[in-house]
Amino acid sequence: MSGIAHVRCVQLSSGIRTRHMADSSRLTRRETLIGGTALTAVASPILPSAAQGDASTLPPEDAGIALHVNGKAYELQLDSRVTLLDTLREWLSLFGTKKGCDHGQCGACTVHVDGRRVLSCLMLARQAENKEVTTIEGIAGEDGSLHPVQQAFLDHDALQCGYCTPGQIMSAVACIREGHAGSPADIREYMSGNLCRCGAYAGIVAAIQQAAT
Repeated sequence: MSGIAHVRCVQLSSGIRTRHMADSSRLTRRETLIGGTALTAVASPILPSAAQGDASTLPPEDAGIALHVNGKAYELQLDSRVTLLDTLREWLSLFGTKKGCDHGQCGACTVHVDGRRVLSCLMLARQAENKEVTTIEGIAGEDGSLHPVQQAFLDHDALQCGYCTPGQIMSAVACIREGHAGSPADIREYMSGNLCRCGAYAGIVAAIQQAAT
């Protein structure tokens, strides 16, 4: 037999039978795949970490997290991967903060952390630990009176379905505080991260102008 003999693997019901062939071109595609799979299975070692269940493959355990939300202190046991948005909604029952895109693109989940607006769907709860978190539920007066921005949104009918409105209001409050409400162009620029699928932008700009004066 001339040249290098090639191994031809043919799968039978009793196992795998090998035979030498001088001409590898006679191998069928099915037989080539079967042979390659068999050889790979024999050659591939079983890693100890996979066989024994390495601790690095296990999900993290819950850990204690201290949050301060709307003037109240909370001690929670959370998975370290939980976002601030899910914590507010699922653990603290603060449903005013909405889950829209869950990718930081729509602004519906906007809250304030130490006075700065953030997208809570992109922030881990642990990142907000020991910081002051304010949601839409926390901006009204202690007597229940509406925040000036909330009232302005009502006055100018700056909403339709209302789903994006909490995030719009939280961003509007921050926009005014940051000094970016001097003109309609500034307002549109610094509110551009908050989307309204109903198209209530004209009312939103007018409401922010009113609340800023």
